[in-house]
Amino acid sequence: MFIEILVSAMLVIGGIFGFVGSYGLVKLPEPMTRLHAPTKAATLGVGGVLLASMIYFAWFGDHVSWHELLIALFIFLTAPLTGLMIAKANIHLQWTKDELPPTGTGTPWATQSDRPSIMDDGADLRLTSEGD
Repeated sequence: MFIEILVSAMLVIGGIFGFVGSYGLVKLPEPMTRLHAPTKAATLGVGGVLLASMIYFAWFGDHVSWHELLIALFIFLTAPLTGLMIAKANIHLQWTKDELPPTGTGTPWATQSDRPSIMDDGADLRLTSEGD
């Protein structure tokens, strides 16, 4: 009886977080505010549903299924990176160096730096000089 209530509560909590995340994605006005909805609330919603599934099949099923744990781990690792990439793309498309707030460290924002990256192999220069 307790396990059924716990699974039901996790499903309801996951559904509420999923609804809030999807509502925020649709209704928030700009990309920098919209990225918080799927990376935080919707991720917790999916995590709640996956946790409910893990508890249910561990208690009532024949065996423990680790698929839900792997899916949750993948989502919790990739959602912050997706939010970071959306934020960086927005900074590049919408802001200039002069419009960005100070970093507080005395150095400029790394995403708007003139210095080449450690990962830069000069491919951008080759593309522009070769006409591609």
